[in-house]
Amino acid sequence: MRSLTRNLILAGLLMLSPAVWGEIYECIEPSGGKLFTSDPKEAKAKGCKAMNLGPPNTVSGTKPQAKSSTPPPQGFPKVDKDTQKQRDNDRRKLLEQELAREEKLLAQAKKELAEQESIRLGSEVNYQRVLNRLEPYKKKVALHENNVANLKRELAGTR
Repeated sequence: MRSLTRNLILAGLLMLSPAVWGEIYECIEPSGGKLFTSDPKEAKAKGCKAMNLGPPNTVSGTKPQAKSSTPPPQGFPKVDKDTQKQRDNDRRKLLEQELAREEKLLAQAKKELAEQESIRLGSEVNYQRVLNRLEPYKKKVALHENNVANLKRELAGTR
């Protein structure tokens, strides 16, 4: 049984090999265009020439080398380490101040939302009206939460 299976697989591979290793023929049409075919009967009927392509390339290509960064143009201003460190510290301080301000605004927005949620107006018989009234307050809270998250993310990326 094993030899039968092995023989069937071998026969299948042998049947595929002519298609893989077949000749390619180049034909010149009367209009001047080129036609390529792998069918020997068609090539013979049209008077085509066999192309010598050599064996197929089965070697994988090499990985392209990492592109080296291009040097800065001549005369491009350079910043020394101390100056850059000072700039980074200044940026960090600004981000921290902005974060503190956003956190205060977030706390205030949450307080306003809580106040509005505790109020029920007589004109709001339908609960959808309550939701419509609260929507701008919820959006304000979401905006400040998003700002706080973005500032924290940016601070985490600073040196």
